Order: sequence, then C-alpha cells, then structure tokens
Amino acid sequence: MEVLYKILFFISAFIIIWAMVGYPISIKIIGRLYKKNRELKKDYSHQPTVTVMVVAHNEEKVILGKLNNIIKLDYPQHKIEFLITSDNSTDKTNDIVTEFINENKHLNIRLYEVKARKGKTNAQNEASRTVTTDFIVMTDANSMMDKDSVKELMAAFSADDIAYVTGRLSFVNKEASDISGAQSSYWDSDVAIREIEGRIQTITAGNGALYACRTKEYYEFNPIQSHDTAMPLFYALQGKRAIANHDAKVYEKAGEVVEDEFGRKVRMNRLILNHILPDLKILNVFKYKWFTFFYLGHRTSRYLLWFSHFILLLSNAFLVTGSWFYALMFISQILFYGLAIIKLITKTSNKYITLIYYYCVTVFAQWVGVRNILTGKAKPFWEKAESTR
Repeated sequence: MEVLYKILFFISAFIIIWAMVGYPISIKIIGRLYKKNRELKKDYSHQPTVTVMVVAHNEEKVILGKLNNIIKLDYPQHKIEFLITSDNSTDKTNDIVTEFINENKHLNIRLYEVKARKGKTNAQNEASRTVTTDFIVMTDANSMMDKDSVKELMAAFSADDIAYVTGRLSFVNKEASDISGAQSSYWDSDVAIREIEGRIQTITAGNGALYACRTKEYYEFNPIQSHDTAMPLFYALQGKRAIANHDAKVYEKAGEVVEDEFGRKVRMNRLILNHILPDLKILNVFKYKWFTFFYLGHRTSRYLLWFSHFILLLSNAFLVTGSWFYALMFISQILFYGLAIIKLITKTSNKYITLIYYYCVTVFAQWVGVRNILTGKAKPFWEKAESTR
C-alpha cells in the first residue's frame, strides 16, 4: 500500500504544480519561440454587419448605462444593430429598454423578451434565431465596452479559420478590496496565457464580457453550458481557431466580497466533471496539435485541483511517518490551509495570505460544483453578484 500512496502523492502533487506553475511557465517559453511568425494579423477594412447582443436578467441598475455605452461604439451606424435580450426580467429592465428605444428611434435597437427563464445560454439561443447580420457580438449588461471594441473584434477575423474572437476584460476596482485585488491578479495572469494560446493556435476558454462569432457558425448549446468554455472547444474540435484580440477592451467590476466571488466560481463549475476531458478527440495530438497540450495543461489540470488536493493530503497522511520529507509536506499543507482559515477569521489584508485564501476558495468552489452536479442542483441560471454592479 505504501507504494500506492506514494504514486498517488506524486501524481497529485504534479497536477497541482503543473496547473499553477508548470503550465504558465511552459506557455511563456513556447510563446517566445513562436513570437516572430505568429503575431495577430488584423484587417481593419473588414467591417461586416454586426449585431451587438446584451443578455440581461433584472439589470435595472446597469442597463441604462449599458445602452448609452453601446450606442457610442465607433462602427458604421448602417452596419450595426443592438439587441437587448431580456431573460424573463421581472424588474424595470424591460421598461427602461423600451423607453430608451422610443427615445432613440434613429438607432437600430430592439428588445427580445424570453418568456421562460432558462439562463443566459438559452436566451442567446432564442435571440440568435432573429439575427440577420453577418456577425454577433456578445456582451454582458454590466460590462462597459471601449468605443473601438467592435471594430477590433471584426478586424481580428482576418482568416476563414478564425471562428471566435474574445476581447480583454479589465477590472476597474482592483483596489476596492483584497478580494477584487486577488481576482484581478489571477485574471491578468490568465489573460497573458490566453494571448499566447490564441497566437499559436487557439484559446481553451473565452470571456463572457465580450466575444464574437459568425452568425452562420453560431451553435445552440445546451442551456446548462456556458459559451465561455463551450464555444472555443467546439470550434477547436472542428479544426477552427478561437483567438483573443486584447485590443478589443471591455471593463467591469470584480466581486468585492468573497460571497460574490465564491458564488461566481461555483456557477463556473456547474459542469466541472464534463470539462475535465469533454471529448476523447482532444487526446489526438497529431490532429489537434498544440490544442491538446493547451487543454490538458490549462483546463484539465485546473479542473482536477479539487480532487488532487484531497488525494495529496490523504496520501500524505498515510506517509507522514515514513520520512522527514513526507512529514514536512504534510505540515506545509496544514499550514497552507491554516493561513486561509486565519484570513477567514481575522480578515487580515496581508496580500500573500489573501492570495492563499482566494486560491482555497477557488478549490472549495470546485468541490461545491461537483456536489451540485452529483445532487442534481447544478442549474443554467444564477443570481448576479451585486458587488459587480
């Protein structure tokens, strides 16, 4: 049994280290090797017809600001339409949108009302059937778009094999709290990874705040799925590319309290078991090339963190008396989790303890996601995080 415990210990340790340290380092090295001939090519003369779709559920606090934001986009007015998709809103969202439309009849704005709330993806599916433009740009109600964002997204569709382009989300409240600061730090590092993945071949996940695809290539995913994870994977398995153009910018607030951030991560993990290896075809490195490495390194390893940490601690407990090394590793794990508990109890603002706490919250959210899946509680819709509004 000792041999088995050692195997489990080292495999779990490898997955954790690779997910958080090994893969980010490896992708930066690969990025440098491919830097010369893999720069993103843009064609600013590519200005097709576009529908900017905003999905909203009870967004009365921010929807007027969003409407005023999107009508100021720098894109030919005769080539852009605005579609507000209300996912069975029960507050004043629909009234605000309707009034805005009546006051701006010179603009092509329309409201699509989803009668039964089934989540963002279902709302996008329903509304997409009414779109007649060449491209769809998706954006969230609480995300403020840079005036050149649509122009940048369209310029990145410079080749027929590019099926999806996501923009760069930046948080405007990094300094608001230690939680928003930790989220911003994590996100900035992930954005750097995505830029390299897209430049070399294809990204493994997108960003719901701002992305675009061809209308004819839009696929109606199961409402429980999220475009962030489903779309790039779907296109990659078709031999197409999903890329990031970080000159297409969008801004929003990060969660400022742990409850909001934890809830968001639980929602993100509502299909975590499926995401570990969603399709065996991914393993065909000869066909999918770098995407195989990207997905296993960036996604599979991270989706296994919840299980890897558990197995690492458990196997280490059985090995703790075997040598000083295992004793040291066990003490280190206990101290690591202990620091997270200290943050929870004392609310200390120490940067490093906050990062440890944020990481532990992330892993625990994966466990809750798994529990929701196994108990049938995973759902396609959720309540918004108020601190991000």
